[in-house]
Amino acid sequence: MVNYPNGKKHPSKDLVTSTDKKRKINYGGRGMIFEESIDTSNQYYRSHRIAVIHKRPTPVQIVKVDYPKRSQAVIKEAYFKTPSTTDYNGIYKGHYLDFEAKETHNKTSFPLSNIHEHQVEHMRAVEEQQGCCFFLIHFSLYNEVYYLSFKHLEFYWQRMKQGGRKSITLTEIRNDGILIPYGYKPRLDYLSALTLSHESEE
Repeated sequence: MVNYPNGKKHPSKDLVTSTDKKRKINYGGRGMIFEESIDTSNQYYRSHRIAVIHKRPTPVQIVKVDYPKRSQAVIKEAYFKTPSTTDYNGIYKGHYLDFEAKETHNKTSFPLSNIHEHQVEHMRAVEEQQGCCFFLIHFSLYNEVYYLSFKHLEFYWQRMKQGGRKSITLTEIRNDGILIPYGYKPRLDYLSALTLSHESEE
């Protein structure tokens, strides 16, 4: 169990508004830090020859482009060519990795509406070919990141499909997932969580 004592006194009414504003800004910033932490960690893994993992580009069909200046082009209209599968893929110790990074501002659960049916089908197909799929879930209010294997995610997905709850509680994620602490190098060592998860399943 993780506790979150703040040890702070309640602010006066005059300070509540400014504190709330700062809190909102911080939550958005945490989302950017989450993505940047994954990217910088991937760079670390590549530069140290630990793994080769990249963010998967999303194919886009550009429909309309304006040229306010000769040297500049502004895309005015574009569409996704195909539904995106997952955010990242690569190779680690001879194993193919495919994973999705998700963020929620929810205090007590992770809504499964953040995941699409075709993403689950894609991950299921990858795992059938002995690939490894998982989710990195960021709870921005607590600034906590969890590794959750596809096996656990699919259990909750099937529960939803059978008429159960449409989210995974934070308690369930803390029980089934692995908390990934922010560090220095790499910033977010999710591969250690992956290794720990596989060792616990053997």
